[in-house]
Amino acid sequence: MRQHVNPLSSNFDQIEKIPSLMQMFDDPKLNLHLDIGCAAGDFLFDLALSNTHWNYLGIEIRERLVKTAKSKVEEKEIKNLSFIFGNASNIINDFQSEFIIKTLKSISFNFPDPWFKKRHYKRRIIQPNLINILSTLMQKGSHIFIKTDVRDLLDYMDSTISSNLNFKKIDNKDLHYSDSFNPNKLQTNREKYAILNDLDIFESIYIKI
Repeated sequence: MRQHVNPLSSNFDQIEKIPSLMQMFDDPKLNLHLDIGCAAGDFLFDLALSNTHWNYLGIEIRERLVKTAKSKVEEKEIKNLSFIFGNASNIINDFQSEFIIKTLKSISFNFPDPWFKKRHYKRRIIQPNLINILSTLMQKGSHIFIKTDVRDLLDYMDSTISSNLNFKKIDNKDLHYSDSFNPNKLQTNREKYAILNDLDIFESIYIKI
């Protein structure tokens, strides 16, 4: 199910020019959601087609998947969906991406690679530096969603995000899903797999304060 790619490889050091919101979306003023580690983008395609009142952007480290997703967007002429290839940490850390992060209403990390070995924890997508950047650039009231089927990974991500005083964990029941990026509570492929195989699913939501 999981295909690991070392995000610390020098292959991802160079960042491609990020298109403007006007280049990526038909209506750049719509609420923007970013999904990090979007794989082939199936979840984002479902979201974009079912909720045309939001723009959706996916970042994926496997270039082949991004190329396929972009071709599918063009073929289906979807105007509220776009994809970027690369290491999400490097992209977010790059100054040219600031306009995206400042515009976000929400960001999701769905079932990221767990990197089980302790010496590989540095390869996990959620790191203190990444959260610090997001806490500086994201607007107040915007949200971070995390979801995984690995309890240890949830604890790690929760500890990392909660250590930043600019983010506060909220009760899932307090979120108005009808106003969120996922009003129909659509599921990712991994979530469907976990449910089918009776695996526990852990999730948390944080708000920028």
